[in-house]
Amino acid sequence: MIFRLTFLVIILLKKGDVLKKYRPNVAAIVLSSKYPDKVEVLIAKRNDVDAWQFPQGGIDEGETPQEALLRELKEEIGTNEVEILAEMPQWQRYDFPKRIAKKMYPYDGQEQKYFLVKLKPNAKINLNTEIPEFEDYKFVSVEEIFDYVKSFKRPVYKTVMDYFKKQGYL
Repeated sequence: MIFRLTFLVIILLKKGDVLKKYRPNVAAIVLSSKYPDKVEVLIAKRNDVDAWQFPQGGIDEGETPQEALLRELKEEIGTNEVEILAEMPQWQRYDFPKRIAKKMYPYDGQEQKYFLVKLKPNAKINLNTEIPEFEDYKFVSVEEIFDYVKSFKRPVYKTVMDYFKKQGYL
């Protein structure tokens, strides 16, 4: 099923009658090419703040989430040589902390579609992309993810990881 998203997703939330704007976004849980024999998840260290995260990025006007996923992987980790194993049916939403909200104006947060992908055997990660966002990456076990991810994204990451675990992927 292919569907289109509008460039700006506006969701009304009751918080002192404030209209909140959420940026449509995709995120990827990238498994190594050793999957399913070995379950290793890619996390990447941002180059602008001291934070580890999954690759993610905005959905451009006219793009499907799958198209945005492949474009963002190429832009952020230098490869889109992946097999899409699953996608989480529910979109996940979070608000930006105040320190980030100013930089991301006019958005108050992001609404994300999560995908579980596996790197193809010959895929090569290259963080030296046209506009680098990450300075380092590593593959870690599912149990180690939260040893690295300390940010405001933790609750969403937990929800998503629990979903893919219950589905039997992790």
